[in-house]
Amino acid sequence: MSTEGPASEAPPARGFEPDFEPERLLEEARRRTGLDEFGDPRFREPMERLLYALGSEARLTPAGRAAQRERIIGSLVTRLSAEAFIARHPEIEAERLEAPLVIVGPTRSGTTRLHRMLAVDPRHQAVLWWENRSPVPIPGTDWRRHDPRIDEAREEVRQVLTAAPQMKAIHPWDPLGPDEDALLCEHAFLSYVPESSLHVPSYRDWMQHQDVTPAYQFLARMLRVLQWQKRERGEQGTRWILKTPQHLGFIDSFCRVFPDARIVQTHRDPLAAVPSAASMYSTLWQITSDDVDLASVGRQCRDRLELDLGRFLAHRRLREAEDRGGVFDVWFEDMERDPIAPIERLYAWLGTPWLPETRAGLELWLIENAREKRPSHRYDFETFGLSREDLERRFADYRERFIVARRGTWTS
Repeated sequence: MSTEGPASEAPPARGFEPDFEPERLLEEARRRTGLDEFGDPRFREPMERLLYALGSEARLTPAGRAAQRERIIGSLVTRLSAEAFIARHPEIEAERLEAPLVIVGPTRSGTTRLHRMLAVDPRHQAVLWWENRSPVPIPGTDWRRHDPRIDEAREEVRQVLTAAPQMKAIHPWDPLGPDEDALLCEHAFLSYVPESSLHVPSYRDWMQHQDVTPAYQFLARMLRVLQWQKRERGEQGTRWILKTPQHLGFIDSFCRVFPDARIVQTHRDPLAAVPSAASMYSTLWQITSDDVDLASVGRQCRDRLELDLGRFLAHRRLREAEDRGGVFDVWFEDMERDPIAPIERLYAWLGTPWLPETRAGLELWLIENAREKRPSHRYDFETFGLSREDLERRFADYRERFIVARRGTWTS
């Protein structure tokens, strides 16, 4: 796999712990499915690097080790099942992905709210949380009527919120709602999902310099699988609404696979976004580890955003210079003040008719998903070893262009 930066050392050939030995996990996935075709073989190296980090760095509890081992096997089962499903329904390969709208922005910058509001429109389609976790129907089930994958997703969310009830204040968990397509990239073993919930620095540092095109090719493949299923269930949406902070740092690779994508960038002051992200990540880390260094989480969130914003702004400048179409901006504060107004402007930018039922659907969503229905989320710099001065220095250019210059337009 090619790199965009310096290559790091490969994991030791015999450095895997027994729970995370690659061949054992591959064989277990084969045993559970009776299948042997995993698809694109480029998943092997990233999987092995992740397994090495899980065994040697993540400081997992026994329950955490079991959960992560099962998650890896689950992704391998998904790969096997997807290839078999496509072989049974080869027409899936012909599904056309029409100019997806992709939302990119820092973690904790309002991407979830914007994503879910856009998904209210039946003309759109989004990857639901349960579809992310299990994109392929369970063999022998009547998935067009009552899909057992939904019940499994409900139970998984229940377990997460039981293990970390504070997550209710941080993120609106909904097994039936739209969620990040990074969860599909996870099955290609090239995603931000591991670093968001685990201490895996060698995997994280290696991945950030990789060409992640294989992950986005796998994402496109799974979107076709899901789109075919949605059609079979009678859904009529045509434009995919995608979102995950990962795309911010890998937008070149994303656009290589989705060249006609329309891009929305969300903005929030890094002085708020970084500690908020650190609070969420540290809560997730503590589900599987009793040894979480909060300062390490803070540094990771800070450094990740600094790298990703730099990459995206470089892409944006090149895009503008080559007249390849602009980027639509949405500010966190604007969404706080009037969530519908930026979306109406976005529809005009896309050339999508703004219908009375569009506004009515959004107004109902806002009532049903009011923020005050969830506990408040509190965080600060010091808990995560962060300082205001350091963040101001690191993000000075971005803040000057996108945050400070607009402050006069926001009401307090």
